[in-house]
Amino acid sequence: MSALSKKRQNCQLNKDIESIDATKLSRFIEINSLHLVTEYNPATAIGLFDSMIQIHLLLIMNKASPEYEESLHRYREAAKLFQGKVLFILVDSGVQANGKVISFFKLKESQLPALAIYQTLDEAWDTLAGAEVSVERVQNFCDGFLQGKRLRENHESEEKTPKVEL
Repeated sequence: MSALSKKRQNCQLNKDIESIDATKLSRFIEINSLHLVTEYNPATAIGLFDSMIQIHLLLIMNKASPEYEESLHRYREAAKLFQGKVLFILVDSGVQANGKVISFFKLKESQLPALAIYQTLDEAWDTLAGAEVSVERVQNFCDGFLQGKRLRENHESEEKTPKVEL
């Protein structure tokens, strides 16, 4: 390669670098570095709430359940459909410390497994209790929430749940 050719290539590279939108690049890197499904625990909690993705879908299920492996597989498949739009989180209901998460969504142990969706910006949320985890069911639940449809009655009429560090 001649010196002139290298100079032109470097010049084009510099123009390409200058035209990159830093915000878009940052979002692209964050989205593509996330796991399809992140397990909720004290170590991941802070990162989850600091994420650029403001809608979180939680699968609340006991990992000791006989349906766990198959449910998680289908949940991961659904996560691929919403990558970059919805953060998919697994909450093990068999872990006592996760009881705060379950009670935040006003769920009882008898209603599990359940899906809970939460928007960090305005704290809007909805649940689908006793949910059989299928790609279609997860997709319909997420699509409905994204379109402003809620399964539960207006949460504003309920007693306001005080903001608690989950």
